[in-house]
Amino acid sequence: MSAPVLVVGEALVDIVGTAAGRTTRNGNGKPKATPGGSPANVAVGLARLGVPTELVTRFGTDPYGDQLGAHLFGNGVQLAPGSVDPGFRTSTATASLDAAGVASYQFDITWEPPALSLTRGCPAIHTGSIATVLEPGAKAILAFLKSMTDQPVTVTLDPNARPTITPDPVSTWAAVRELAALADLVKLSDEDCEFLRPGLPADEIAAELLGVDRTRCVVITRGGDGAIGISRDGRVEVTAPAIEVIDTVGAGDSFMAALIAGLHARGLLGATRLDGLTSASLRDVVDYAVKAAAITCTRHGADPPTADEHGARWGA
Repeated sequence: MSAPVLVVGEALVDIVGTAAGRTTRNGNGKPKATPGGSPANVAVGLARLGVPTELVTRFGTDPYGDQLGAHLFGNGVQLAPGSVDPGFRTSTATASLDAAGVASYQFDITWEPPALSLTRGCPAIHTGSIATVLEPGAKAILAFLKSMTDQPVTVTLDPNARPTITPDPVSTWAAVRELAALADLVKLSDEDCEFLRPGLPADEIAAELLGVDRTRCVVITRGGDGAIGISRDGRVEVTAPAIEVIDTVGAGDSFMAALIAGLHARGLLGATRLDGLTSASLRDVVDYAVKAAAITCTRHGADPPTADEHGARWGA
């Protein structure tokens, strides 16, 4: 078995509420606690798509932590040493769904990761979300990525902006730029773009991020309108399939996992650092990711598809 992709970031429990007229997973309109956290969701999505995955995170052995551990282990995610800490209180996010099923969040989170290290042969490191902006863990991630500059590993970043955690877009964008300069691929949502760089077209934001030596590709998701991928060799635009949306919880994380999985399948991770990524292969991996996110939107909560489910729904 190949060395696992390393995912670094928060694992927490989503407590999902409802808007009038909608129900949660338990079907009765009452809040439902489900495993979540953007990096943890990406790790589960990768494992379900058949990519060996290790998660560096931290949660406790309280009931929420036990729920998280069972979910991660049950989906084949390896946990790095120190990720389960009996002295740590498991973090939570309260998600409220609007009438269209779009989620907004309030967080009760502490982030201090265990020691970060790279396994020999690791093809990629993925990080993002709250873990990259909340201290003291944010400094540890930044230092870790800086130490990876000369290592044969591909770095991917999904900032997943959270205005309730970092309300100042100027300072948050500065932090994102510093991390993005250490990443080969950066994924943003249209909501991230509007918060971080209000009024700027997506292509201009991508150009800013591509203006450093390391970053080779920027992918921007646009909800029901699909996604665009911009590399140094070209630009692709992929439309989203028509679906009936249940909710959007975890859709962006499913997209990110499928994007990494698609690159992994094409041998574009590791020391290649996306070298050889053509417009055709970029279109293929973005299309694969859009369709993974679409499946997630057709069911409740952060529930990414397996490789078999993806193939059965959309074909090989």
